[in-house]
Amino acid sequence: MLDFITIVSGLPRSGTSLMMQMLSAGGLPALTDDLRQADESNPRGYFEFEPVKRLRTDRGWLDQARGRAVKIIHVLLRELPTNGTYQYRVILMKRPMEEILASQRAMLKRQGKPSADEAMLAKIYTSQFAQVEEWLGAQPTFLFLPVEYHDVLKEPREVAAKIDAFLGGGLDVGVMVQAVDPTLHHQRNTT
Repeated sequence: MLDFITIVSGLPRSGTSLMMQMLSAGGLPALTDDLRQADESNPRGYFEFEPVKRLRTDRGWLDQARGRAVKIIHVLLRELPTNGTYQYRVILMKRPMEEILASQRAMLKRQGKPSADEAMLAKIYTSQFAQVEEWLGAQPTFLFLPVEYHDVLKEPREVAAKIDAFLGGGLDVGVMVQAVDPTLHHQRNTT
C-alpha cells in the first residue's frame, strides 16, 4: 500500500471530479462517501468526502486517506498537517478561468441559485491559486503535479502515464484513458 496521500485539487469546476474518476478507474481507491449525488453538472459523480469540509477542525480521517485518492478544494490544502506525519502527492488541476466561470454559472443556473460577480471571483481565484502553488512548492511533505484540463481531454494517454509515474507506477493507464469522456466538456473557451 502507498504510504502517501494522493490529493486531487484545483479551483471548483477545474476537472477534479474527472481526475478522481481516472484514478479510481486506474486502480487507486478513492476516499469518498457518495453523499453528493451525480447530477447534470457532474453526471459521473463528484467523488467528495464530507469530512474534508471540516479539515480546519477535524483531521482524524487522514489516516483513512493513506494509499487512496481524496479530493480537497484548493483553499483547504494549507489546513493539512505539514509536520511530517503525512506525505502528500497533489495532482493540481488547471483550467482556463473563463471556462471555470462559465461552468460555475451553468451549474448555479441549474440549481436555481444566483450567479456570483464573475470579475471579482476571477480575481479572487487567480490570487488564491497563485498562493497555493507557491505554498505547495515550499512544503517538503508535498510533491505536486500541475495538470491542464485540456491536456487530459486531448492527450489522455500521455497525461495518465505522467500521473502513473508521479504516483510511483502500478495504475492501469489504459483504463484511466477510457474514463475520459470529452463529450462531457460543455464549457469551452471560445476566445
